[in-house]
Formats: sequence, C-alpha cells, structure tokens
Amino acid sequence: MIQFYKKRDFGTFISDTFNFFKLYGKNYFKSYILINGLLLILLVVVGIFGFKELFGQAFGSNLNGNAYYFEEYFQNNLGMLFITGMLMFLLYSALMVINFLFPVFYTKRVSAGEINIKTDEILGDFKRNAGKIFKLYLGLTFLVMPASLFIFGISYILIFVLIGLVILLFVTPTLFNVITFLSYDYFSSRRRFFESLSYAVRSQFSYPNGREDSPYWKYWSSTLILGIIYYIINLIFTFVPMLLFYGSLFTNPSDGNFEQNPFSGTLGIAVFIVYGISALVSFLMMNLLYINSGLMYYDSRTDLHQKVELEEIEKIGINE
Repeated sequence: MIQFYKKRDFGTFISDTFNFFKLYGKNYFKSYILINGLLLILLVVVGIFGFKELFGQAFGSNLNGNAYYFEEYFQNNLGMLFITGMLMFLLYSALMVINFLFPVFYTKRVSAGEINIKTDEILGDFKRNAGKIFKLYLGLTFLVMPASLFIFGISYILIFVLIGLVILLFVTPTLFNVITFLSYDYFSSRRRFFESLSYAVRSQFSYPNGREDSPYWKYWSSTLILGIIYYIINLIFTFVPMLLFYGSLFTNPSDGNFEQNPFSGTLGIAVFIVYGISALVSFLMMNLLYINSGLMYYDSRTDLHQKVELEEIEKIGINE
C-alpha cells in the first residue's frame, strides 16, 4: 500500500508512480475503461472517418495539381466539417474532464485506505460533484486553457530565436502541473475554483509553510521525465502507420487511383486503425502523468502530513 501524504524526492515520484500501477493498475484501468470506454471509441471513430476524408481530399487535390479543389471542397462541405469539428470538440472536452477527474477521485479513495474500488463508487463521485465538475469545465475551457495556450504560443514563437526551446522545456511541464494540481485541489479541499487555481500556481514554487526549499525542480523534472517516456511511446505508435503509408507510396505501381486517394482501400484502413490504437494508447499513457502529478499534489499538502501520520499511529494502537 502506498502512503500518499508524505514528502517525496524526484526519484521517489518516478518509482511510486510505477509502484501505484503495480499495486492498483488492474483495478484502476478496469474502472477507467468502463467509464471512459464509450467516449474513447466515439472519439476515435469520429477522428478516423473525419480525418480520413479530409486527408484523402488534400492528397488527391495536391497530387492532381488542382490548386483550388481543396478550397472548393471546404466551401461545399462547410456544414459537415463544422458538425464534425463541434462533435470532436464536445467529445474531446468531455473526455478530458473525465480523464482529469478519474485519477483525482480514485487516488482520493486510495489515500483514505480503500483498496478494491468499484466502478459504481467512482461514478457516484462524479454524480455527487456534478456542479463542481461543470464549474471546473467552464473554468478550464474558457480561462485556464486559453491562458495556457497563449503562454505556450509565445514560447513556441520564441523557438525562432532559440531561447524559446529552453522556455518550452520549463513552461510545458509547469502548465501541466498547474492544471492537474487545480483539479486535485478543487475536489480534495474546500477551496473554491479561483482559490484552488491560486494554490495550484503557488504550490509549484513553495510549500504552504514557506520555510522549506522550493519543490519546483523535483516537480518539474519528474513531469519532464515521464513526459519524455510518454512522447517516445507515442512516437513509436505514430511511426508505424507513417512507415506503412510512405512505404506503399514509393513501392506501389502508379495507376492513378492510389495517388488520387492514397487513404482508400486496405492501406487506408490499416493506417487509420493504427492511428486509432495510437490515440487509445495515448489516453491510457496519460494516466502515468496524472498519477505522478497526484503524488506531487499530496507531497505539497504538508498541512495534512502530520495529521495522517497521527491517524496511522492511532490505528496501530487500536489493532494491537
């Protein structure tokens, strides 16, 4: 059993994240897939068919030299593209909220001493907190995410003067930690949205008592390392379909049909199925980062460390 409310260093964050999945992984992903499964499937299906059509038109028009064909396609199918885009946005945003909050509710129960957590119990947490979830959704969608994209965008532009790459290495993990800390704190404390947002930012740089060394470097570095692992695994899955596509593009005899729509037929199906699997793996792998961030949040709650330790000592006395 993992003790959540305690101080950790960089190495312990990484090892305890993997230990968490060794201990609770089977139970965790069982509930995760049952709750997220339908949304994941819908998102992948809509993405596959929507982008298959879009990429097919783009490649076909470019290879045939029809400079304005793709623009004409957009004009003639504006309604379909708008509906697909809105559907993708709604599915993706709903999935993101559930993805953010599932590890919050799960670790909250585990930190309280529960072991075999049932799916109905997590669903009950979602239902009981429906009002707060809606407020969090609005705050993330219309305040936190736009501000994060603005900061990220400025950092990305600065890549052209080289310093932007260094800034991105610090901005990306820090923004991720702030957003996940916000989600953990909003449902693990009695603070309101803006109070939790303030805490999420402040806790990246200092502990509540202000007398200990800044936790920033261990938070940043553990998120960066797990982010690199996440990126490498995703890269492997996205590299396979691209290898299949370009391999067929250069080896198939030219008959005009393949160039017209390279995503049609067996190859197109294979490429987008692999991309669908890649998307599923991506969502599953994000849980590494979510749980790691949760351990960091519990590390930051030094106000509860001593309280939990005293409760554990009392339990030992009772058991004896």
